[in-house]
Amino acid sequence: MNSFSIRTYYTLTKPGIIFGNLITCAGGFFLAPMEFNGWLFLSSLLGLGFIIGSGCVFNNIIDRIADSKMNRTKTRALATQTIPIAYASLFGLSLALIGSSILFQWTNLLSLKLALLGFFIYIIPYSLSKYYSTHSTLIGSIAGAIPPVVGYTAASNQFDLGALLLFAMLISWQMPHFLAIAIRHIEDYKAASIPILPIKKGIFATKFQMFIYVAAFLCIAPLLSVFHYTGALYSIVSILLGVAWLFLSIRGFFSDNDQLWAKQMFLYSLIVITALNLTIILGRIF
Repeated sequence: MNSFSIRTYYTLTKPGIIFGNLITCAGGFFLAPMEFNGWLFLSSLLGLGFIIGSGCVFNNIIDRIADSKMNRTKTRALATQTIPIAYASLFGLSLALIGSSILFQWTNLLSLKLALLGFFIYIIPYSLSKYYSTHSTLIGSIAGAIPPVVGYTAASNQFDLGALLLFAMLISWQMPHFLAIAIRHIEDYKAASIPILPIKKGIFATKFQMFIYVAAFLCIAPLLSVFHYTGALYSIVSILLGVAWLFLSIRGFFSDNDQLWAKQMFLYSLIVITALNLTIILGRIF
C-alpha cells in the first residue's frame, strides 16, 4: 500500500469515532428548542466531522509508537510507517481548516470555539496525559462530551442549562464506556506502558468507578425531561436503559469473567447512547 492510498488516509480519521460523535451532535442539535434548519444541521455535522477527523489524525501521530506495541492497533498506518508523519500532519491540518471554515461560515462562532476546544483537549491534554496519569480517561471524556454541545449551540447559538446537562450526561456515559475498553484491552495497555486505571488501581476499583458513573448517568439523563427539553418518552427510555445499565455494572462485582463482562458493558453503552439520541431526534420530528 503506497503513501497516497485514499483508504489509508481515511482510516487515519478513525471513521467509527467520527460517526459516534456525529450521532451525539445530531441529538444535541435536535434537543435545542429552535426551529429546525436543514442546512444548518448538515453544516454542523460536516464541519464538526472534519475537525474530529483532524483530531484523530493527530492522535494517531502522537500514539504511533504505543500503537505499534498493541495488537489491536499495530496495523495502523502510522504504527507501520505506511504514511510519513509530515504527510499525516498536513492531512490533519487540512481537515481542521476545512472543518473550521464550515462552522465559521455556516453555523456560529460559539460552536466553532467549542469544537476547537474539544480538538485541543483531545490532541494535547488527553493524548499526552494518557502516558502519565490514570486521569487521562476523564480528560478524554471532557473532549468527547463536547460534540453534542456543538450540535446544541449550532442550533441555538447559546450555552444554557440544556447544553450543560448534555455535557454532564456525556461525561458520565463516557467514563464507564472507556473503562470497559480499558479492561477489555488491559494486556495491550500493559505492553504499551499506558497507566490506565485497571493497571494502576486494579479491576475492582475500576468496576467501582464504573458503577458510580453509571449511577450518575441514571440521575442526569432524565433531567432533560425534568427541565422540559424532552418529552415523556425520552424520560421513560432513559430511566429504563439507565436502570438496566446499573444492574449490569453491579453484576461486574460478581463476574468470574471480567473480559466478557467488560465487553457487555461496552456494547450496552453503545446501545444506550444511540437509543437516547434517536429518541431525542424522533421526539422532535414526531
